[in-house]
Amino acid sequence: MTRILTGMQSSGTPHLGNYFGMMKQTIELQNEGKNECFYFIADLHSFTTQRDPEEFKKNQETCVLDWLSLGVDPKKSVFYRQSDIRAHTELTWLLLCQTPMGLLERAHSYKDKKAKGLEANSGLFTYPVLMAADILLYSANKVPVGKDQKQHVEMARDIAQKFNNHYGETFVLPEPQVLKDVETIPGLDGQKMSKSYGNTIEIFADEAVLKKKIMSIKTDSVPLGKSLDPKKCLVFRFHELFQNPNLKELEAKYKKGTIGYGDSKKQLFDLIWEHFKPARETKAKLAQDSKLVEKILKEGAEKANKIAEQKLAEVREKMGLTSKHLV
Repeated sequence: MTRILTGMQSSGTPHLGNYFGMMKQTIELQNEGKNECFYFIADLHSFTTQRDPEEFKKNQETCVLDWLSLGVDPKKSVFYRQSDIRAHTELTWLLLCQTPMGLLERAHSYKDKKAKGLEANSGLFTYPVLMAADILLYSANKVPVGKDQKQHVEMARDIAQKFNNHYGETFVLPEPQVLKDVETIPGLDGQKMSKSYGNTIEIFADEAVLKKKIMSIKTDSVPLGKSLDPKKCLVFRFHELFQNPNLKELEAKYKKGTIGYGDSKKQLFDLIWEHFKPARETKAKLAQDSKLVEKILKEGAEKANKIAEQKLAEVREKMGLTSKHLV
């Protein structure tokens, strides 16, 4: 059985980039029945950009509800919060001491965010090592990620290999799993959709907010009645992602010039709003049952912690520490 693991930061509400880049495929992997799935809220990672405790808690709670609403089934997978498992932070330190500075300096994500003027704190710099700990604690075989996180999984492999070479076979070498057709999801401005760039379309946005964002998707200036190129249109790209049942008809209208960007955007809004209707209904119910949500998280954390502590004990012993803490 293949062990699948992935997590998502609780630094804001999930957007379509998260959904198509990683969340959708994780739900499908969970439902195949041949995988052992571990899905977690990567709340510790969000501290690289968040400072307000109330905002942190709100985002954390929202992220939990969003995952459950979109289809994570605690009966089919292990679902937990990263911060509930102390082994994540301890293993991070032990791995940091094995990680060359040069490896971290090559991280594309760090360099990209720094270039865009984001605070270059040490947490952001060492982010890949915490991610490595997240993965290696559970002996994950495959890690579904978006294209921007592929390098971090590869870095986890490098760190694991270095540890294995020095201390003996300890960690499974994980493989990133990136779906080629959704490896980069465009944002409102055509850049990669990212919270950092402020160009996201949130999955659970209010109706008016969602409609406004859809209508603001960047398009070129083509007079109404002129032929449009669907291959160069961001709006059409989203129609493809949501598998519009009338896609061929829409493509023909684009080429004939019998539809404008405005009408295409209106159709896209209807498509997205209907697609997430079941998830919105589930989320509304879960939001009224906090005891059930906490029960799910507690049970998931207990299962995850048992596995994580076993791996941590193995690492500690190989490094010369006691396998378990005395207190």
